[in-house]
Amino acid sequence: MAELRNLPTKLIDNIGKVIIGKRDAIELVVTALLADGHILIEDVPGIGKTSMVSALAKSLGLSFKRIQFTPDILPSDITGFSMYNMKTGEFEYRPGNVMSNIILADEINRTSPKTQASMLEVMEERQVTVDGVTYKIPDPFMVLATQNPVEYLGTYPLPEAQLDRFLMKISIGYPMFAMEKKILEIYRESDPMDSLEQVAGAEDIIEIRKQVRAITVNERINDYIVRIVAATRVNRQVKLGCSPRAALFLMKASQSRAFMEGRTYVTPDDVKSLAAYVLGHRLVLNQEARIKGISSMKIIEEVLSEISIQVK
Repeated sequence: MAELRNLPTKLIDNIGKVIIGKRDAIELVVTALLADGHILIEDVPGIGKTSMVSALAKSLGLSFKRIQFTPDILPSDITGFSMYNMKTGEFEYRPGNVMSNIILADEINRTSPKTQASMLEVMEERQVTVDGVTYKIPDPFMVLATQNPVEYLGTYPLPEAQLDRFLMKISIGYPMFAMEKKILEIYRESDPMDSLEQVAGAEDIIEIRKQVRAITVNERINDYIVRIVAATRVNRQVKLGCSPRAALFLMKASQSRAFMEGRTYVTPDDVKSLAAYVLGHRLVLNQEARIKGISSMKIIEEVLSEISIQVK
């Protein structure tokens, strides 16, 4: 039990050998992993999005596939397809790229809405259906998608239904001056990815996820989460607020954070620290808010300042 408790820290430290000076972002990725959720990483090129996902997969020793989303990629490339076998006289299933533990959906907003939609079932139900037959995805399973927030030419913005399936949306950001110098020093002679070791396995993650689900969330915390989510639906600057799935994801992420902090119960601080990352990308702002340049993060901050946990 103690060894499992220490695994998240070991995993974060191991990924930190490749992604220098971005421990906060790494912690959020690991939080999503332990909460059995997917994550959307939105940032400019060259920040280390792909390297972070690769380091995560290598640290866990799990199967890993990178899907480069382009306008010409088809849904069957994702889910797989049936091919007729002339020897047997039957159709056989040929697995798609999604049949793996860790999936890097690189530049997911560059592919067509039809191909984007092929990810909906697998992200929610951990299965794909081809020609009426359902195939289960390997466990554990996690999708880490990336997109560029600057370049919009030739892109297809993710619809709300797709965004709602991501537990969190994060950005890595540019490194501080000292950290960028350290990156040059570390990468001068070799790539740390080449020597990165495995620190956990599939069985470890499956067991930790069970323990995360067992973390206590009392009635006051549930009430606090629901009131935060409900407040986004009546905010005058919001056209579409957060769904019940958002409340469920915020609870799961808070349980994961509590586990990583070594606690058996969720606190209001767990909820507050993760609310912006879990709820921000689910809000659809009205035209007035967009014209004023108000961000979803700002609205979540306002909601958190107005909602307090009930003391009984």
